[in-house]
Amino acid sequence: MAKSPETESIPADISALSFEQALDQLDKIVAQLESGKVDLEQSISIYTRGTQLKRHCEAKLKAAQERVEKIVIGADGAVSAQQAKFD
Repeated sequence: MAKSPETESIPADISALSFEQALDQLDKIVAQLESGKVDLEQSISIYTRGTQLKRHCEAKLKAAQERVEKIVIGADGAVSAQQAKFD
């Protein structure tokens, strides 16, 4: 059974990209696919890479969200940091 793009691991060359670099590559892939100027085999290949880039971007965003803390001032005036929630 062939792997779907969703179940493949992210290749090392994508894992090494920053969020911004991956997003830029993803934008270029979307433009290529929307142009309609690529053949079927190339479309499948770049779609697969786009899926991997998307997953990489999502993972980078999740990691950033987990690191963000919210400063809270309690009723007694005490200041503390609390993990921010992103829903």
